Amino acid sequence: MNQQVEKQQQFGRLKSLDALRGFDMFWIMGAEEVFILLGTLTGVPALEWWANQMTHVAWHGFHAYDMIFPLFLFISGVSFPFSARKRLAAEGGRRALTKHVFTRGFMLVLLGILYNNGLSFDFAHMRYASVLGRIGLAWMFAALIFMNTKSSKTRFIWFWAILVFYWLLFVVFKAPDFGDPDHYSMKGNIAGYIDRMLLPGRFCCYEFGDNEGILPTISAVATGLLGMLTGEFLLSSMKPMKKVLYMIFAAVLLMTIGQIWNLVFPINKNLWSSSFVCWVGGLSMLLLAIFYLIIDVWKYQKWSVFFVVIGMNPLTIYLANRIIGWTQATEFFFSGICSFFSEVWTPLIYAIGYVTVGWTFLYFLYKKKIFLKI
Repeated sequence: MNQQVEKQQQFGRLKSLDALRGFDMFWIMGAEEVFILLGTLTGVPALEWWANQMTHVAWHGFHAYDMIFPLFLFISGVSFPFSARKRLAAEGGRRALTKHVFTRGFMLVLLGILYNNGLSFDFAHMRYASVLGRIGLAWMFAALIFMNTKSSKTRFIWFWAILVFYWLLFVVFKAPDFGDPDHYSMKGNIAGYIDRMLLPGRFCCYEFGDNEGILPTISAVATGLLGMLTGEFLLSSMKPMKKVLYMIFAAVLLMTIGQIWNLVFPINKNLWSSSFVCWVGGLSMLLLAIFYLIIDVWKYQKWSVFFVVIGMNPLTIYLANRIIGWTQATEFFFSGICSFFSEVWTPLIYAIGYVTVGWTFLYFLYKKKIFLKI
């Protein structure tokens, strides 16, 4: 079994990585609404707690929903050493890989602008920062660091240097325009000030800066690099069970560091604080260790097909939710079912239907082997 896992890592793709990516995307294709409604309608304490986790924290703190974005970036990082090995062995080698890294990075930035604004052409009021843009830039710079360093030790130093440097920026500087003495507040932080000075167009999702703004992209590079270090580790010849134990240990250590750092640099998704990188990076690694153990080591794989279908086409479902939407299709297929139940259950049935329609669309693409990739 160990030899099979090692062969898959060397020549193929990890099924656990596709499943984890699908698990991550599942929560933004409508599943969050399903669980919010379940918590509201049933009043079950566990479901109410999870429903509360399906919202973003306003500023400092952490909810599970805050993890979706950085987990995806982490997974993108994990994938890179696998794909880079293939591309380096193909025609064009390093030059082709470098071209791919830059092309993918900037294509995601452009897609992010398109996603936010459609084809409005209202350049003065467009939003230029985006989720896809940050993933593109952070992944690109992390990949360039990974490609141009010779050892894991050097990359490990880069990871911590980025986080410490980013923290010191907040320690030394604050926004001068509001007079707020708190370096980490909505008004007082330096990241928001840089957005107000340099980022054109409109902001999201707080008025004093953009939550995918300029400065936090620095620390997001560390998230991508952490994923790449993890992917490189998974490619090693170490026995799979030992890899699982090391990842769990590293995850717990990172989460502990994140909570300690939180005392002086609050865990904050909008700022992508260094403590946030450690906390969420640890959680991401822990999830990967669990998925890897169950799917690739123990070979319990049938249950994961639901998530693999999503994980093989993450960009498709992300763009489709924005461009296509599934409201009319959901009403077409599920309005009759709603008529059999009390009106109080109608929103939940439609929410489940929305997820079902989206997943069915992805399953069709999966069976036809149609995958949107950049």
